[in-house]
Formats: sequence, C-alpha cells, structure tokens
Amino acid sequence: MNAPIMPKADAAELIVAARIRQGLSWADVAERIEAPLVWTVAALLGQHPVPIEKATLVCELLGLGEGVVESLTRQPTRVADDAAASDPTIYRFHEALAVYGPALKELIHEEFGDGIMSAINFKVDIARRADPDGDRVVVTFDGKFLDYRW
Repeated sequence: MNAPIMPKADAAELIVAARIRQGLSWADVAERIEAPLVWTVAALLGQHPVPIEKATLVCELLGLGEGVVESLTRQPTRVADDAAASDPTIYRFHEALAVYGPALKELIHEEFGDGIMSAINFKVDIARRADPDGDRVVVTFDGKFLDYRW
C-alpha cells in the first residue's frame, strides 16, 4: 500500500472521539490494555510509540481501523505545542514550574548531588485527594536520578 501513514494527531482525534462516543473513561482504556493511566493517555494522544499488541487492543476496543494501529506504533516527534501551552490547565503547570522549579532544582542537587531527574526513565501519576477547602489535585513525578559523570 502506498498511502501515507496517518499522522499521530489525526489518530489521536479519532481515539478521543471514539472513546467519548462509547462512554469510556481513559481509566477504562488503560485497564483494558493493562498499562499505566497517564502513560496510556499520553501514548494515545501521540507522545509515545504504542506496542503493536496494545495498539491493536485499543483499536478493537474503540472500533478503529488498521490505519490507527499503524499510526500508534510509530515513533513520535515530541515537540512543544505553543497553542496547548496557553490552555489554563497546562499553563498552571508551567506557572508552578516557573515558581518552584529553581527550588526543586536546588533541593534535588542538595539531596542527590550534581545531576538531573530523568523524563525518560519516568513515571507520572495523578490522584484526587479530598480536602475540606476543596478537592486537591495530586501529581507525582517519579524520575530516575541521573548523575553527571565526568
């Protein structure tokens, strides 16, 4: 077949639409493919290559074709999306890192030494925590420490 492979953004749009129309939560999809929730969402939105077995399961679950499977398994190009950065939810993450990033950097260096937290050997999770003053969003970044080696 000589047709181009579907762009990841197009596959993501089809996945989101099918998930909503079928009344499935992201957690339902993640559970079905036996993958972590945040990774699943990121992968299905185009930020990770999806193993063929999981891509096939997603497309069977959502009633999507082989073109979406093929797109999901491709290596993504990970770039910043300037339009998404202005979304209020995403912007608050930028704001939080602008305010607390330098402090976190100092504390990482104090605790671990000269190095960085990996965003490749990395896990992220989100949870809801009840609070009398309003529910709290708890985001956990769990990255391997990578020391600078000279």
